[in-house]
Amino acid sequence: WQSPPLPPQRWFWSSVPPSPIPFTPTPASLEHISIWIKINMSSSSSTFSLDVPPESLPTGMKSVHINQPFQSTALSTIDSFGAKKVFVLANNSSRRFIVSDEDGEMLLVNELQQRGILAAPLCTSIGMGGGELGLLQACDEAYKSDADCVVTVGGGAVQDAGKFIRLWLSTRSDANKDDNNEEEGGVEKASVKGLQAASSRDPMPELPPQIALPNSFAMAEPTSVAGLTTTDNIKSGAAHPSLIPTVIIYDPALSEGLPDWVRFGTAARCVEHAIGAITHPKANVEIRKRALEGLRLIHTHLLELISNPECKEAQSYLYLGGFEAVRALSTGCYPALGHLVENHYSARFNVHQGSCSGILSARIMQYHLEKSKEYQADISKCLGAVGTPAPRLVRDLIAKLPGVSKEHAEENVTDEMIREFAVWEWKNHSGRLNQLSPKPFGGVDDVFRMLTLPLEDI
Repeated sequence: WQSPPLPPQRWFWSSVPPSPIPFTPTPASLEHISIWIKINMSSSSSTFSLDVPPESLPTGMKSVHINQPFQSTALSTIDSFGAKKVFVLANNSSRRFIVSDEDGEMLLVNELQQRGILAAPLCTSIGMGGGELGLLQACDEAYKSDADCVVTVGGGAVQDAGKFIRLWLSTRSDANKDDNNEEEGGVEKASVKGLQAASSRDPMPELPPQIALPNSFAMAEPTSVAGLTTTDNIKSGAAHPSLIPTVIIYDPALSEGLPDWVRFGTAARCVEHAIGAITHPKANVEIRKRALEGLRLIHTHLLELISNPECKEAQSYLYLGGFEAVRALSTGCYPALGHLVENHYSARFNVHQGSCSGILSARIMQYHLEKSKEYQADISKCLGAVGTPAPRLVRDLIAKLPGVSKEHAEENVTDEMIREFAVWEWKNHSGRLNQLSPKPFGGVDDVFRMLTLPLEDI
């Protein structure tokens, strides 16, 4: 490790992610952190960028760039793909970063339009949780435009929608289509059933590339799973290794001005991913090691972010920690107990998943503490408080997060509603709950007690 200043644009490898610049490693940090990252530092501007090395990437993903300018990086990537029809999908809050006013500078969508390779007008139909109707609308628009590349700008719902769009685009040449799909002007209409059927094809045709530009820490993009919420408020989705995005560009500039409930809510999801992987019954030594490394980065830089929400260095390392955590979770451990239950809670009560983690993470950890004590002790050590129960540390960390709910009542969810949810969860998912929990559930009452455990008792 070399401390700045360094010659401009000097590349080197380091086993210690800086935190933030300038950083002086300690014996403890050298002992604990073993993620290898590529760091580009400039002595004149105190800026840096990170590249996750190829050996740390999942199959099908070509590159991950952190703290690099999203527009130039995306455009050069599009050029490298030779794309001719680029479909851009974004949430409304990201529109200002990619579409300029008439007299403004050329932003991403404008640049694509000027080059003649914008497949269709910017699509912003995706709502929170990936609602079915908006998702299918986006699939149909991309299909009609005959897009050959998908760019997704926004949170987890948008990133997952991009995976579904690529899946639907790949069905164009299929001889057999789902019988329930309707035709309009010769173009197939997307459906949830059709998307899920497409995800089950064997062999799977090559999907168009996806360039993911996240604006939060939701970490849907480094996975091969895509989620949606049906019109019946049921969480559904699809999974296939081919769904993994081709390139990810984490640029903190895209999170400028995010409301607290998004910024810190998605950061809470990063914590959830890490603890879910560490305590998962199927986790092995390497999975837990990677998840702990991710959690250590998340914890350190989340505390910095609370003090300075627009800090680019803190956000960059939070992206890196979140990537490591969700990749650990995705290596044979997806979903974890908390991930499953919180997704169901989110769909049923229309609660942002960050607040679902805020409400439930510590409660779920406390439920299975007796059976996962060894691994929760590692979490406590990682969070800097050996001997303090991990659920209490997670509870106290989440308590510091602005905009994130901690109690059911903050989301107008009553005990009666929770009881009904526990009954539904047990009736429909009892087998899976017991597969994912270190401590088995005996019935509905166990689920209800876990969900309603008073935080002050942790």
